[in-house]
Amino acid sequence: MRILIEKAARRLTLFDEENEPVFVFPIALGSRPVGPKEREGDGRTPEGRYFVCLKKIGKYGPSLGVSYPNEQDARRAKAPEELIACIRERAGRGERPPWGSALGGEIYIHGGGADTDWTAGCIALNDPDAQALYDAVPLGTKIEILP
Repeated sequence: MRILIEKAARRLTLFDEENEPVFVFPIALGSRPVGPKEREGDGRTPEGRYFVCLKKIGKYGPSLGVSYPNEQDARRAKAPEELIACIRERAGRGERPPWGSALGGEIYIHGGGADTDWTAGCIALNDPDAQALYDAVPLGTKIEILP
């Protein structure tokens, strides 16, 4: 399985192992949707290759943690080498990257509604869609977020 998020189209597609679409859902993005996430509080949704690093029921219902920041995000932001190394090591083990640095973190795919861009950088779905995705996706599922 893999998740493809197309920011410009405001669309999330879940593909199966044969690369056939399973679900196609409308999405909402961060309050400043154009461009990749660069730092905590910028209101942008990341762009790049990630994986589902956490599953939980949160404030906006069923939530899939996105492994932002990845090593490329950290290098682009000129993060300290120690942080880059930590991100790389955790990604290699399929673990959540460190959240709480100046790069930001705690980016989720969650419910709450897909009518307008409103999140702090997360990908929001309509609640029934968030539940269906949560039920279908295992930890480690690849996520690609396109501009």
